[in-house]
Amino acid sequence: MGMMKDFKEFAVKGSLVDMAVGIIMGAALGKIVNSLVADVIMPVVGKLMGGVDFSQMFINLTDSNYDSLEAAEKAGAAVMRHGKFIMTIVDFTIIAFVIFLIVKWISNLKKKEEAAPAAPPKNEVLLGEIRDLLRR
Repeated sequence: MGMMKDFKEFAVKGSLVDMAVGIIMGAALGKIVNSLVADVIMPVVGKLMGGVDFSQMFINLTDSNYDSLEAAEKAGAAVMRHGKFIMTIVDFTIIAFVIFLIVKWISNLKKKEEAAPAAPPKNEVLLGEIRDLLRR
């Protein structure tokens, strides 16, 4: 029974729950950023570059000729998918920037909390009022 109690205490600790929430939110953010890059940013960049589809960019490392990445993969050809790599770099850059903004925002909130004068504890206020009454 002691082991179950210890596990229960461990599982419901605030830091563990906070970490789990952070991991879940991070995974969700990753999906959003992947979609942003693949479905919004890269098509615009490709259009600006003359209709290039980055997801289909590859270098054939064999002597055979393939019309598309899909055809090369079906044939089992060795290919270097540099378009996918470029998209991954853009994903990482956007995720890093968003995390930077979140950390900066939280840091600013903490600075504002520290800068705000702390209200004196209630017992000190009461003692001050008693002192003032006794002076009168």
